[in-house]
Amino acid sequence: DNTFSIPGSESQRALDRMKTDFPTFSGTSAQIVFTATDGQKVTDPADSARIRAALGAAASAPQVAKVVSPFDAHTISADGTTAVAQVRYEVPQSALEPNALDALKSAVAGANQQGMRVDVGGSAFGNAPSESHRSDIIGVGVALVILTLTFGSLLTAGIPVVTALFGVATAIFGALSLTGTVSISSTAQSLALMIGLAVGIDYALFIVSRHRFHLAHGMEPEESAALAVGTAGSAVVFAGLTVVIAMTGLTVVGIPYLTAMGLAAAGAVLI
Repeated sequence: DNTFSIPGSESQRALDRMKTDFPTFSGTSAQIVFTATDGQKVTDPADSARIRAALGAAASAPQVAKVVSPFDAHTISADGTTAVAQVRYEVPQSALEPNALDALKSAVAGANQQGMRVDVGGSAFGNAPSESHRSDIIGVGVALVILTLTFGSLLTAGIPVVTALFGVATAIFGALSLTGTVSISSTAQSLALMIGLAVGIDYALFIVSRHRFHLAHGMEPEESAALAVGTAGSAVVFAGLTVVIAMTGLTVVGIPYLTAMGLAAAGAVLI
């Protein structure tokens, strides 16, 4: 769920009122720009007929609530060569069907002939939140390379990364399992992934570094591991709890998407 609201705020009350009283204004919108054939104006019979036909087809496109003609709204350039039509949708951009925008383009494509040019754009075509985690994958790869160069061992470098990935995967799976009962935005998942990887690698690195230090001084592996967990481990627990408390503090403001982000990030750190 990528919709964001701030309950109780004046802006949210205004948006809710607009959605109730003026539903055609509450959704996203698009603009259709018509450029007349060379040497003509959009008000000339041939071009105006193409525009009206295109707008009629656009009104039948999926999820379109209303189409405002440039001839009615007087959105025509001073020289008469360009006109802009408004297309208002019933829903926000995040709720548009996958084929809704392609259907709008196809609906007006018929006017794009015999010299007339038609361009479609607007907020409805804005970039939707990306679900790609390419940057996170690159970050993990870079961290693995740096740790390998630092420790001189791929196995040792992999321990912090694997533990961090396990914790993050568990946290995100837990968050996704709750989507049937609560609304969780993709932003919350991204924040949990980012912070979970950061603290997971960082905190595991504390313990691994202490363990390697003891081994380098001749301590037995079992004793070294226990001592590392007992010393560096306590610092990790304290630092982790501090981050958890800070992230949980986002619930205090009472904004749903911030609450989801804070709890998801806190869960990733806790695990």
